Amino acid sequence: MQKLGGYIYRNRKWVLLFWVLAIFLFGFFALKLPSVLSGNGFEYKGEYNETRKILEKEFGHSKSSIILVFEKEKTVSDENFNRFIQDTMEKLTKFDAAERIISPFERDGMFKDRYAYALLTFNKKAESLGPEIAELKDLLKNKKDLKVTMTGEPIIVQDLNVASQEDLAKAEMIGLPIALMVLILAFGSLVAASLPLVIGVISILITMGTVYFFSYGTDLTIFILNIVPMIGLALSIDFALLFINRYKEELQTKSIQEAIEITIATAGRSIIFSGLCVFIGLSGLWFIQIDIFQNVALGGMTVVLISALCALTFLPALLALLGKKVNKLSVLRISNTKMSIWHKFAKFVMRRPVLMATAALAILLVGLMPVNQMTLEIPGTDSLPPKYPSRVALETFKEHFITKDKRDEKKVTVILETKGKILGKNNLIKVTKVINQLENDPLVHSVNSPFSATGVKDEEQLFQLLTYGDKTKLAPVVDYFVRDNKMLLEVYLKTGEHSAKARQWVSTWANKELGMKASFGGPIKFEQEIFTEIINKAPYGLLLIIISTLIILMAAFRSVLIPVKAILMNILSLGCTFGIVVWVFQEGHLGMTPVNIGLILPVFVFTLVFGLSMDYEVFLISRIQEFYLKTGDNSAATIAGLTYTSKIITSAAAIMIVVTGAFAFTGVMPIKQLGVGIATAIFIDATIVRMVLVPALMKLLGDWNWWFFGYKNKKQPSSRKQPA
Repeated sequence: MQKLGGYIYRNRKWVLLFWVLAIFLFGFFALKLPSVLSGNGFEYKGEYNETRKILEKEFGHSKSSIILVFEKEKTVSDENFNRFIQDTMEKLTKFDAAERIISPFERDGMFKDRYAYALLTFNKKAESLGPEIAELKDLLKNKKDLKVTMTGEPIIVQDLNVASQEDLAKAEMIGLPIALMVLILAFGSLVAASLPLVIGVISILITMGTVYFFSYGTDLTIFILNIVPMIGLALSIDFALLFINRYKEELQTKSIQEAIEITIATAGRSIIFSGLCVFIGLSGLWFIQIDIFQNVALGGMTVVLISALCALTFLPALLALLGKKVNKLSVLRISNTKMSIWHKFAKFVMRRPVLMATAALAILLVGLMPVNQMTLEIPGTDSLPPKYPSRVALETFKEHFITKDKRDEKKVTVILETKGKILGKNNLIKVTKVINQLENDPLVHSVNSPFSATGVKDEEQLFQLLTYGDKTKLAPVVDYFVRDNKMLLEVYLKTGEHSAKARQWVSTWANKELGMKASFGGPIKFEQEIFTEIINKAPYGLLLIIISTLIILMAAFRSVLIPVKAILMNILSLGCTFGIVVWVFQEGHLGMTPVNIGLILPVFVFTLVFGLSMDYEVFLISRIQEFYLKTGDNSAATIAGLTYTSKIITSAAAIMIVVTGAFAFTGVMPIKQLGVGIATAIFIDATIVRMVLVPALMKLLGDWNWWFFGYKNKKQPSSRKQPA
């Protein structure tokens, strides 16, 4: 590492030139990234997708649809309202992109009070309808007291993309100025304070340009626009903060080249270990075969690598060029480290280790209590800010045109498949048996099938009716339910989406032996597959994170107890975080409207924060270990380590809280929850855990902290003095 520092110092101009070229190259593609993002990322290649393909290919179901919701004020007559709708539908005759356009005048039930709706179906996926939506926007015009609004999955997907970009801009406007203020408080000079922000912006820009190329091999979710900056900015600033602080410290007594070499050998080593912890934490998401988790793993791991590389090459090259000018434009005087408040606080904690450890544990356990009440759900339309027209229109549509019992939300689609024609007598007997089983299930409300549609009760009657009955009258029934060897059933449950009972029902039936192939689909099946994939695969990711972190920290500190403590304290602080998130969002405190917790939150917060919080562990313990190897005195080394790192850890945490917490003021609900969750976890970790619990336990365990399978992890000095 010291040789790397010397090499970068000597070739500082070439290193900077390399990064400048990378900024221009990847910056160009970063600007194009939003154009290749689509969907909310909840795509899973399971039975739901296979069933949907059968419905589209063989039963003629559309791949996507757009709803036009018409609305008039009370003062507008029905005649004017009808004329407005007719004029709009006439304009749509020029719109050739739709597979089919269904006017409100074509079917009963498409008018109600002051509202009406039209339906446009497409043979393209929702995320691919950008040009069609733009064309529709040009065709649809509102009039005074009369309006038409587009909604449905394609519009929601596009609006989520727009909202995500707006949220990113809003979060940056909130977070960056406050982060700069914290950096000024940490370093005292404008030059030093601006460098971490520069590193953060460069890391994000290059990462987004890199992620653009991933779009050629995988579908990228719109949430990547929020996730990459959230991780990248916080982590880059953390790395830069640690590096610059050590450089300024070494520069007081060393030459510029020596300061660079020592900083890379010490702070650079910490950056590598902490970066590895974050990288492995994010890699745990690879086990979950759902697009959004794969995307976050891909984007997150990339931004970690680029942030660490930037901090270890670009930053030292820039500091080597600046030299002592890093202290220019000083606006604050930095206090003496030994006499600072952090030194006094460190001694206070070490004098009362039992009391401080007990108090910290009590706070964490109280925060943990609401966790068992957590209700998870897949983010839907309510992810959008409440005032978005597409969300308002969809809620209006559901209120006036969907039955009060929300029947459609309780529907499970089942496709039965037999050998030979399904309307043959023998196959009808088998089908009837399955339908009877379904109807007798206590959770099933009703089953829509050729039997219910024709009013026939048994297979013999249906066979006779289909063989000798009026083919003209029966054609619509057969066309809707039957395709050669396949039959469509619509099973309506007594409980709907977001219900654990509904998910369990569809899982049980999908694994039953029914005497024929049965494919299950619909929103409930979709939710069941997503939940099952996460529940089954997340433990593997968790195991990878814990074992890998344990090995990395053991290698870094040559200790058994320190890594074990770090992992246990991380799990405890994250549990406390989840409890607070439930209290705020689900129970509706602090002015929040009660809302269920997004399914992504526990997995993302755990994988992100488990790694990110290891930054502080590595920063703190590395410095304690450095002093311990000089003095052999565990207590003195812990006080010194806290004294020298507390300010940096607090500043780094404050910046990370500001950067991630800024997303709490955004409109997309899953991102809002994620921002609050990460900010809360970092606050707990950097204060209660890192500043109180860690030093208290270090004091209580003494030299046992440094035991490593019989190896004495210390050097006996000539004199055991407390480090300066």
